[in-house]
Amino acid sequence: MKQTFYSNGKLFIAGEYLVLDGADAFALPTKFGQNLVIEDGENNQIEWKSYDYNNQLWFEETILFKEIIDRPDTKTETVKTTLLNILHEAYILNPKFIADAKGYKVSTHLTFPRNWGLGTSSTLINNIAEWANVNAFTLLNNSFGGSGYDIACAQNNTPVLYKIKDNVVKPVEFNPDFKEHIYFVYLNKKQNSKSAIFAYNNNKGHNLAQNVAENNKITNTILHAKTLKEFALAVQKHEIHLSSILEMQTIKEAVFPDFNGVIKSLGAWGGDFVMVISKDNPKEYFASKGYETILSYDEMIL
Repeated sequence: MKQTFYSNGKLFIAGEYLVLDGADAFALPTKFGQNLVIEDGENNQIEWKSYDYNNQLWFEETILFKEIIDRPDTKTETVKTTLLNILHEAYILNPKFIADAKGYKVSTHLTFPRNWGLGTSSTLINNIAEWANVNAFTLLNNSFGGSGYDIACAQNNTPVLYKIKDNVVKPVEFNPDFKEHIYFVYLNKKQNSKSAIFAYNNNKGHNLAQNVAENNKITNTILHAKTLKEFALAVQKHEIHLSSILEMQTIKEAVFPDFNGVIKSLGAWGGDFVMVISKDNPKEYFASKGYETILSYDEMIL
């Protein structure tokens, strides 16, 4: 019997970092994602193969059921140990998907380059959760950690407003008339979410409730902006607000000070994609600075 699961990638538009302390998170699922194909196997083991967006095999491993059940201690973190950890936590939540099986042949297929940061891990965790019939938010929390907004995007085909408390996901409408002026530019730089969150926790200071309230107000304005100008001003305000909390320069100040438009970090500051708001097509500007991957709103967002 063959089963196929699919999860959407994600972009974090507003509420990053502060989402961990209860703030509203506004996120968009992407047209890119990952699927998981499960077939029956044997020998109490999983023959696992992972393929990149261009159908290149990038990871191959045989994992014994015994390893999933016992999860041997390892000092170094590898692709296999990370995968084992997710499978082990899924097994703890529902042992039946291993206990009742003879073996599996599993393959995963990304529809985006792994280094883009659109959710290689979150799409995998959500797919494994569906396969194992467990709660994906719980599986994320027990394996990787994080806010869970990426799981909300993995599971929904509409924009979402997400709260970490009780993993509340609210589908929202966001289809502005001005979306042809919104672009996404890849910075060729992978950002480690864990280290970024550590930096945030060290810097968030004493005005947390006030900062969360301010974030929610700005996020609401971003979500309901009626004009390009209103949207751009709210996005800029969000960047300035978070810049003061993180005690970091905005990405525009640090890298693109001469750009005529608004640039916003998405997710962990300083890496992966940025959102660009520009009246004119900014491809020439970014290409001249060595940034070749520029997607329109319609190319990127579901």
